[in-house]
Amino acid sequence: MAIQYVKSQTEFLNQITGKDSAYLLLYKSGSETSDCAMKNMQKITDQLEDVDLFAADVNEVRDIHPNYSISSVPSLLEFQNGSYINVVKGCHDENYYKALFENIIYVAKAKKEGKTLKNVVVYSTPTCSWCNTLKSYLRKNNIRFRDVDVSKDESASQRMVQKSGQQGVPQTEINGQIIVGFDKQKINQLLEIQAQ
Repeated sequence: MAIQYVKSQTEFLNQITGKDSAYLLLYKSGSETSDCAMKNMQKITDQLEDVDLFAADVNEVRDIHPNYSISSVPSLLEFQNGSYINVVKGCHDENYYKALFENIIYVAKAKKEGKTLKNVVVYSTPTCSWCNTLKSYLRKNNIRFRDVDVSKDESASQRMVQKSGQQGVPQTEINGQIIVGFDKQKINQLLEIQAQ
């Protein structure tokens, strides 16, 4: 995957016509945060295929960001079937971007194979060894999940406790059902993972 640079809203919309998903990075060259986002994305572009990634420098391209009410850059805009659906603001590390794009590839592949996707959320903290074990297990089995760091997101921590009645991590939510701890058997059952 290579980043494709666009010079106008019209050019961008023409490029994404007929594509299931695409991303557009709005950045400002010379800005430390924008340069950080661009550098981290460029690090992973050669590792991923099947992702349509575009970029526009707001110093030169002035007709895109007003259409999506974007007032700060860098902003990574997500499009599905030509429609704007989400924005990720700021600079993130390369692993964040890689996980984001791998998720899109995974979803597209699963849809082609006729698989039903399960909504999986892992509530974790960076210092929790069982959390890392759980996430490694899910990745090994190609399970798409959203990782929520409850040490940094107090409202997510409160929602987790309301759902399970427990404060400990890891907790996994699979299509609304909560599993406290790394209960491999229950995870395998709900995610239809063949026991190994």
